[in-house]
Amino acid sequence: MKLEENEYGSSSGSWLLSFVLGGVIGAAVALLLAPKSGRQTREQIKEMALEAKEKAEGYYDEARGKISTVMQKGAEVLQQKKAEVESTIAGVKEAYHKAKESVTAE
Repeated sequence: MKLEENEYGSSSGSWLLSFVLGGVIGAAVALLLAPKSGRQTREQIKEMALEAKEKAEGYYDEARGKISTVMQKGAEVLQQKKAEVESTIAGVKEAYHKAKESVTAE
C-alpha cells in the first residue's frame, strides 16, 4: 500500500496522524481547562492516555502485519525470479557448449 503525496508534499497517512494527534491534544487541553477537581482531571487524562496507547499499539500491530505479509510475498517473488535466472543461465551454458561442440566437430 503506497501513500500518495498531495500537492503540498504530505501523505494521507501523515495527515490522518496529525488529525488524530490534534484531537488528542485538544481533548487534553479541554480537560485541563474544565472546572473539575484535580483528581478527576488526572483520572480522565490517565484514561485518555491509556486509550491512546491502546490505539497506537493496534495501529503498530496492523502495520507490522502488513509489512510482514509484503516481505513474505517479496521473498517468494525473489526466489521465483532467482530460479528463473538460474534456469536461463543453465540454458545459455548448455547452448554455448552445444555450439562449441558443433564448431569443433566440423
